[in-house]
Amino acid sequence: PRVNSSLPNDELLLEDLETEGERQLKSLLHHQLDTTVSIEQCKSKRRCFAPAAFYKPFGEEAAGALTLSQFQALQESNKETASLRELGLSDSEILLWK
Repeated sequence: PRVNSSLPNDELLLEDLETEGERQLKSLLHHQLDTTVSIEQCKSKRRCFAPAAFYKPFGEEAAGALTLSQFQALQESNKETASLRELGLSDSEILLWK
């Protein structure tokens, strides 16, 4: 059985539709007005940003004719340097470590 509506399909009321943006704004407003949160909940939602990545291509070191083993050794050294940078070491500290 077919249900007849009082409005044809072309005349849907646009103000009755809720957009995704409006839903997000309502959610944010509800979250802001909620005063039942604790310090522990706020700490658990705290976000830490990672430092910017430092990319140094090893094209200059790899320029010219290298054997496969030389290139692989250079690549491994580059991976080690990148992992030390991810730990927060500076270039001078990396040189000291090596």
